[in-house]
Amino acid sequence: MKDYIEERAIGIAGYIIEHNATVRQTAKAFGISKSTVHKDVTERLIQVNPALAKQARKVLDVNKSERHIRGGLATREKYLHQH
Repeated sequence: MKDYIEERAIGIAGYIIEHNATVRQTAKAFGISKSTVHKDVTERLIQVNPALAKQARKVLDVNKSERHIRGGLATREKYLHQH
């Protein structure tokens, strides 16, 4: 694996852990696609730094489990402001 990809994967994981960020927020911050963020954290980072990958995965799992709640709140806000 290229050095810059390894560095990017480590940087992405650090950002996710530090900011409690979602995949979408991380992708926007780094200017890359959501699929690249996901692949870096789930596949590439495990080879480079398994402990960091585990921490980042934990944050992403929490975000995923709360996703439906955030979506519902956003929809509620949308319709509250329409009337």
